[in-house]
Amino acid sequence: TSKLYKKKLKSYISDMNSRIEKLFLKVFSENNLKKFEKFILFFATIGFIIHLGLILLNNNGLLNLSIGEDNLLQNPISAIYTPFSFILVYEAFLLIYYLPRSFTTSVGKQYEIISLILIRKIFKDIPDVNLDDNWFLNDNNIQLIYDLCGILIVFFLIFIFRKLKENLPNLSVNKNLERFINYKRLISLILVPVLTTLCLISFFDWFNVVFSNEPFDDNLNYLFFVDFFTILILVDVFILLISFQYTERYSQLIRNTGFIISTILLRLSFSATGLVSIILLVSGIIFGIIILAIYNQMEKQSIKV
Repeated sequence: TSKLYKKKLKSYISDMNSRIEKLFLKVFSENNLKKFEKFILFFATIGFIIHLGLILLNNNGLLNLSIGEDNLLQNPISAIYTPFSFILVYEAFLLIYYLPRSFTTSVGKQYEIISLILIRKIFKDIPDVNLDDNWFLNDNNIQLIYDLCGILIVFFLIFIFRKLKENLPNLSVNKNLERFINYKRLISLILVPVLTTLCLISFFDWFNVVFSNEPFDDNLNYLFFVDFFTILILVDVFILLISFQYTERYSQLIRNTGFIISTILLRLSFSATGLVSIILLVSGIIFGIIILAIYNQMEKQSIKV
């Protein structure tokens, strides 16, 4: 009876893994990815045109729209903010797609998203620059300098991270790895409706603020991404706990834990402002790079032994 039960359980698990894999490959098929990319590009273009139209109407007194003290609906340069927002949603979708591959790939994608958020923020900062006063006495001017320096540093750090990722040692594949990957595929499938819901909620929050002229307390640059990165931290912890069943390598466990700490630092940067935000952001990526560099060396040493 015990053998029969184990056999049925094994068959059931195998069947479930097969269904999860098929569903994942169907949802994230190449055809669907291309369709979603075209969908995002279309709405990014339409959003850009609508944003320009709203700025035109607002500046000519035909509409009275505002978002706190921001210039998003006053300066045409700010219209670039909208298509970047759609591109960021697409990048978040790709992050979910890459999640089953490896912790390193997933974290690298998070760094890329952060860099795009920072670039988008620069387009929002530029209209606030004041050229009449002393440059270094204006807070908006100083913020632009912080963000410009921040994106250069982050871009360079991502380059280093990618180089380290290319030098990852080739390790033997565990037979149970496919089951672990299917767990991550299931998480990715669950995250798709979660991401969609977050997008809709964030859009309606923004829409209500714009058309009700209510003050916006939260940082508009990180709307949606605050909740998204919070969910990513929880997902990373969950994947880490599952990974304990499939690996006992100290270096890999420390690497994965270090990447979670890196993500937490990125999330904390959303709550800070000015130079502190940039420092937390850069510190998070540097921490991830150091963790990956140490992991590479430990794995190379273990292979030699």
